Amino acid sequence: MDANEHTAVADLIPTQDDAARRLALLTHDEAHDLLRLLQLIASEGADELSQEADWFAREIAARIPSDN
Repeated sequence: MDANEHTAVADLIPTQDDAARRLALLTHDEAHDLLRLLQLIASEGADELSQEADWFAREIAARIPSDN
C-alpha cells in the first residue's frame, strides 16, 4: 500500500475523542457480516489489503460462535 492509499484508507476512519475510544461489541449477525466481507476482500487478490483482510477474518472466525 503506497502513501496515497494509506491516506485514503485513514480518511475513512472517523475521528474519535478519548472518551469514545472503545470498540463496541458487535451483534452475532454483525460479526458474521463483517467476517463475510473480510473473506470476500481476502479472496480478491494477494495484495497487502487482501492479506490483512485474511488475517482479520481468521481472527474473527476464531472468536465468534459458528453461524449454524
